[in-house]
Amino acid sequence: MKLIVGLGNPGRKYVGTRHNIGWEVLAEFQRRHGSGSPRKRFQGELAEARVEGQAVGLLCPLTYMNRSGASVQPARDFYRLENDQLIVVCDDLNLPLGRLRFRAAGSSGGQKGLVDIIRRLGTEAFPRLRIGIGSPPPRWDAADYVLSRFGQDERPVMEETVQRACDGLADWIRADIQYCMNQYNGN
Repeated sequence: MKLIVGLGNPGRKYVGTRHNIGWEVLAEFQRRHGSGSPRKRFQGELAEARVEGQAVGLLCPLTYMNRSGASVQPARDFYRLENDQLIVVCDDLNLPLGRLRFRAAGSSGGQKGLVDIIRRLGTEAFPRLRIGIGSPPPRWDAADYVLSRFGQDERPVMEETVQRACDGLADWIRADIQYCMNQYNGN
């Protein structure tokens, strides 16, 4: 089994925000590969999927971004997964809009959900897919920016990005993180 974690914030006011791109990716991945409805588990919503016979859990923590580890760590432990059997999908304001970056490990880069997951897992050594949401305009606070919605001109780019992210996650399940880094990081 593998576990894909999509980061975001619960509640209507966060739907469609830059910070919730991880949830958007998981929703599309579930539409493509999922079976059944999500259920409440591990302080989140957990859905099941299959990719070429491989069982996959899809977890959206409902803990708010800065407490994501409180959902991820119990799920990892329950399924007795090694850290390389889970991948975290999150926004990154340091990447250009629509850019994908797979990584096998690394720092949080200031992303609050990753900060908490690293703290709870006790390691930076787990795969992640960072999705570029662009940088804040001049004089914008970063916190306000990540909680803003994509503009009309940005939305088509992000819809295509969500599709590519789902393709990449399916490739991660079929192959590995190195394959995804080679295939998706340069585009």
